[in-house]
Amino acid sequence: MSETPAPVPGQRILVIDDESVVCLSISRILTAGGHRVECRTNPLEGLELATRDPFDVILLDLMMPEMGGLEVLKRLREGGGAAEVVIITGYGTVTTAVEAMKLGAAEYILKPFSPEELELVMARVLARSHLLKECSRLRVELERQQGNGEIVGASRAMERVFGLIRRVAPTQGTVLITGESGTGKEMVARAIHDQSPRRDRPFLACDCSSLAPSLLESELFGHAKGSFTGALGAKQGLFEAASSGSLFLDEVSNISYEIQGKLLRVLEARRVKPVGDTEEREVDIRLIAATSRDLAVMVGEGTFREDLFYRLNVVPIHLPPLREREGDVLRLATLFLERFRRQNEVQVKGFSPEAMRLLESYRWPGNVRELKNIVERLAILCDAERIEPQHLPPEIRQARGLTGLRPLPRDWETFKELKRQVRDAAVQELERRFLLEALQRSGGNVSRASEDVGMQRTQFHQLLRKYGLGGEQDEGTEVPGPPPQDPELD
Repeated sequence: MSETPAPVPGQRILVIDDESVVCLSISRILTAGGHRVECRTNPLEGLELATRDPFDVILLDLMMPEMGGLEVLKRLREGGGAAEVVIITGYGTVTTAVEAMKLGAAEYILKPFSPEELELVMARVLARSHLLKECSRLRVELERQQGNGEIVGASRAMERVFGLIRRVAPTQGTVLITGESGTGKEMVARAIHDQSPRRDRPFLACDCSSLAPSLLESELFGHAKGSFTGALGAKQGLFEAASSGSLFLDEVSNISYEIQGKLLRVLEARRVKPVGDTEEREVDIRLIAATSRDLAVMVGEGTFREDLFYRLNVVPIHLPPLREREGDVLRLATLFLERFRRQNEVQVKGFSPEAMRLLESYRWPGNVRELKNIVERLAILCDAERIEPQHLPPEIRQARGLTGLRPLPRDWETFKELKRQVRDAAVQELERRFLLEALQRSGGNVSRASEDVGMQRTQFHQLLRKYGLGGEQDEGTEVPGPPPQDPELD
């Protein structure tokens, strides 16, 4: 069963129902939850207010005099209204409610309903509304994001990467980029080149894992005519071709020990000798290397030269895996989908909130490369306007054991326990996001974060420990003991 999302408080809600007792009841329940609620018992007045003022959610009764709920919904959509709509209906009009959902309504709720039932429906709808607005905001953010080339990210981990790129790019320092396969190491190398004084000169890349040692040597350093069988003419190597520019060596850990020695000489002497030639030639390149392996471990094993390691590792930049980049999955997925839509005629326009949550919960072993490939596949194969959970690959749908809706219990006691579990999961997710956002605003400083949200530092730290979240320790303070079983946010 999919988890009920954490509620989003402080939303503007409009209730359109000809029964004032229903309006009053809904208003009391939702106002107690921190929302701003307006009610109209006349559907025409409600429609006029909804088209004039922005609301996050509209609760709309189906059966009303003068104008039915379906007609109100149609006019709302024709007028471009973006509010989420919840249909209020009785048992005899469920079919009509389903028709309303086909017209764009998000949910429906049956009369009579309890406060808990209304709160659960509103939690789902408000979370959906919040995610769709966030998706729209991200589109705008991604369009104006500049300075880091193709690299996209707003997580703290990526902000550190961007900071290193800005500091190292204007220099001539050699850079070693590390990180798992698919994290975007070549894009970082290109960003460094694009922000450097060499930006108008060549940027050449070589995948050191794709060539045999003999071919790699010729590719890097060039060769003279007749230096080996098949060398029908002289060839300029990448070091010469990239002169005055930048040379990117990807998976440098795959270079043979012999070529490692020749590479070290080129870096130290700034001169290169093609295979089979007797003369050295001066080269002026900025070297950027990358690897998904731990070169320090390879040095210990004797498979990588220690002197070359130190020569490459002048400015190390580590790219975090996608699973450690809080919030960046949604940013990247949105960007990839928008780019693909601009280049191709596809029907899909976005992701449903449920699909977004599944994408964010997946661990992405292939990192950014895997995400991009899956988004493009979904854009091609999806036959709807939105990508829903059922469109996602099985490994993503099953990331949190979500292969569909779990059958509801048949007895009341088991159902009450299920409701408790759903509420607990929603509260825990809300608490976790609350803490993460507070830490992000404070730059990871626990004292500043707790002061910002109005909590005692010890209580704030207890919640951090409960959810396994980190924060920078303040000097002269003690780490509190084990967290309580259920600390509450006051």
